[in-house]
Formats: sequence, C-alpha cells, structure tokens
Amino acid sequence: MLIDAYARRFTYLRLSITESCNFRCSYCLPDGPDCSSRKDELTLPEIKRLVKAFALLGTRKVRITGGEPSLRKDLTDIIAACKQTDGIEQVALTTNGYRLQRDLSNWQQAGLDAINVSVDSLDAATFHLVTGENRLPAILDGIEQAMAAGMGKVKLNTVLLRQHNALQLPDFLEFVRDKAVSLRFIELMRTNDNQSYYQQQHLSGASIQQQLLRQGWQLEAKVRSAGPALEYSHPDYQGQIGLIMPYSKDFCADCNRLRVSSRGQLFLCLFTEQHQNLRHLLQDDNPKPLMHYLQRAVLGKAASHELHQGNSGSTRHLAMIGG
Repeated sequence: MLIDAYARRFTYLRLSITESCNFRCSYCLPDGPDCSSRKDELTLPEIKRLVKAFALLGTRKVRITGGEPSLRKDLTDIIAACKQTDGIEQVALTTNGYRLQRDLSNWQQAGLDAINVSVDSLDAATFHLVTGENRLPAILDGIEQAMAAGMGKVKLNTVLLRQHNALQLPDFLEFVRDKAVSLRFIELMRTNDNQSYYQQQHLSGASIQQQLLRQGWQLEAKVRSAGPALEYSHPDYQGQIGLIMPYSKDFCADCNRLRVSSRGQLFLCLFTEQHQNLRHLLQDDNPKPLMHYLQRAVLGKAASHELHQGNSGSTRHLAMIGG
C-alpha cells in the first residue's frame, strides 16, 4: 500500500502524458498554444510499467491528463494499457474536448470509464474569449455523444473567472437540469506569473456554495475514490454541481492522489515544485524497485499544500486538479 505519515492512503494516480496544449486559455497559456518539443514524454512501455507498479501498491483509479492528452497519437493505446492493468478499476480522461467528437468511440472501446471536459462558459462568445477557440458547439455535441453512448461518468470543468463567467450560474444550473452530468467549478489559483490576472479574475468558490445552499442544493457524501470536489445535488436536477476550492480549510485532509508528469517525475502534491525522477526505474519490467521507491517517497509527503503562503508550485494547467 501507499500510505503516508498522516495515514492517508493513495489509490488515485494523476498521470500527465504531455505538457503541450493546443488551446490558449487566458488563465493558463495567454501567450498562445504550447506545442513545444515532446521528445522527452513517457513512452507506452514506460507508462505500462509505471501503472503496474502503482496498481500493485493499491492504486485503483488512473486519470490521464495533460496539457491536452489527445495530442498524443497513442492516447487510445495508453487508455487500453491502463485499463488492462490488473487492479486498475477506473480509467478517466481530462480533455479540452478538441477531439471528443472524433475519438470518443475509440476511447470507449479502449476501456475509458469517465471523462472530464473543460467548458469555461456555455456562451460561445465568452468561451472563445477565454480559450481562444471558437469550438463550443462541437465540444457540447461531443459531451452529448458521451452521455448518449453510456459513458459511466461525464463531468465538465469550469474555472471560475470574475469577469467572464461569474454571473452565469443560472445558465450552468439550467444545463444540468435534465442532464446526468457533474459540472464542477474550479477556483482560479495564483501562480508565480499570473498575480495581476489572479487579482482581476479570482472568485471564491464559497460565493457559489452559498448560492447553491440558498437554492436547496445539498452536499453529497464523498466516496473513497473521489477527487477533490465537493459535490452538490438537488431533487429538481438530474445533474450535480461540484466545487473545487484549493484554498478552503482541510482541502488536503483526505488527499488520496499522487501525480506523475509526462517526463516521469513524481509530485507528492499537485501544487508543489518539488519532484522526484522515476524514469530510471521504468527501464525494465521488474516493478519492485519502483514500488519500494514509491513507498519510501510518500512518507515525505507534507500534511498540506502551501497555497496560503503564496506558493502554487508548478501547477499551470488547471486540468491537473480537475478530478
């Protein structure tokens, strides 16, 4: 098992398979898409060895993230490799939806169980302004296809932005009224190079939380394999609303996830700069050295992140936390 010094058990792996992205979201890549050199990304054999070691240590869920994971031509093979690993019960994908319409069927056939799609506004003009892409209708159609195809869990990730979507809660609520999806609001985080943008755009998730409670939404119990979102339901709505609030009290108390980057670096916290290189342990099929390394490493995991001290670490792509 992977258990840290605070008795937290880690059963959830966030695996980034690329740092590149083809959107230019204002909160993430305001200077344009990042499709830089990808020669150092983990290979499929390395990913298989990595996931096997984690599974042998009790990992049951793998979330494939980026960047934008669908930029990898072997994404379908990666999904299949994770799903076919003994012990892995759920494989999820976080995507900007760019290739959702085209590739959904292949992803499902490979064994994908759940999908998260970034949708920062349901208004096409606002979506275009935030992401730099005029693709909202196609992405929403892809989401409809995922629901129609029986995808186990379909979730939407929305970064809260004061000047762009703060007043659109009624639109989001109406969207989930007759759709069995979970729409989660993610608080914008301060990073080392976005302080001005953060001051302009940050909106506390607590304001959304208060509006939901006033309208009769109720907090759901969190299951062991869940990510960091607080999920709310309402008897008049088929869907749910989630809140991911990294600055909230006790956010780290039930942490169950570790992150590995596309270059094989282990991050014990989703928000830390500090990492440990695993790549040298992924060069043969013997999982034991990596397993022993991981068991020792998690004992060094801190009790909490340092966001309140203004340290947001290496987190740039908010897809990292949108579980």
